[in-house]
Amino acid sequence: MTHPLTPRENLLRVIHHNNPQWVPSGLEARARVYAPLNERPTHTGLDAFGSHWSLHGEAFGGTHPTEGNPVITDILRWREQLHIPDIDADDWSEPRLAALQIDRSQFLVEGFVQMGIFERSHILMGMEEALMAYLTEPDEMAALLTALADHKIATIQKLHEVANLDMIRYGDDWGTQQNLFLPPETWRAIIKPQTKRIFDCCKSLGLLINQHSCGKIESIFADLVEIGADIWNPCQPCNDLAALKRNFSGRITFCGGIDSQFVLSKPNVTAEEVRQEVRRRIDEMAHNGGYIADPSHGVPYDPAVLAAMEDEITRYGREIYQ
Repeated sequence: MTHPLTPRENLLRVIHHNNPQWVPSGLEARARVYAPLNERPTHTGLDAFGSHWSLHGEAFGGTHPTEGNPVITDILRWREQLHIPDIDADDWSEPRLAALQIDRSQFLVEGFVQMGIFERSHILMGMEEALMAYLTEPDEMAALLTALADHKIATIQKLHEVANLDMIRYGDDWGTQQNLFLPPETWRAIIKPQTKRIFDCCKSLGLLINQHSCGKIESIFADLVEIGADIWNPCQPCNDLAALKRNFSGRITFCGGIDSQFVLSKPNVTAEEVRQEVRRRIDEMAHNGGYIADPSHGVPYDPAVLAAMEDEITRYGREIYQ
């Protein structure tokens, strides 16, 4: 008789491609703690790096970097213009206390680290200026990203010290729905080495890596696997998800993929359409483990849509492993 797994045990089996008993719904056995650094204010104002954010109505996400107000106005002067926050000046008691309240027999503890090094670079400079600098001043951009990665590594180490993490959720959006923001060779030359340093830090601490990156990133997906990502979310369908699963099965776990744009958010979508999308994605992605069912983006959904999605994940996500 098969021993019933706890949600934590099943999630680990999914991540390690080791005969899970069901397809998890989201990271259902994950409890998240947050680094105290203010990287994205919830209201208009400055973040910890001095970048200004503005409130954009009631839209999901709330605030966005204020246009025309860069911290770094000249990439050749970034060393004098950039202020790296002092992580020891923050109050780390909240993640410490939050971690103590988590039942570790049931949940993995995930540290949330916001704003990857590419995202932070274009927040500091403005998107257009940053993209041009990646192409025209690659050495200076590499030096800037090294400094940002140093800070990110120190943040991860501190968060693990206070919360005894199992996993890091690291986010860096590299793509639009059509392609990368930068040529793949530029990403590999400048962004990949510093991302690998961050991943190496996580691995040295024994942490799983849950890499968030929106957009069409399949041209660098092999690189992401190579440098050690354990999970990729949110698996937007602008990528050929079935092909990625075929090519990288057993090497990385996929989290997401249930189409947010053309199914879950479609006006007047029916429950049956939602259920069909859930079944289609599970059929594509769940063989040999390595799949966590979740929307391809986190936006507000109709409660009836979420109910149909969750019910079908629970039902069909167990049926396929029977």
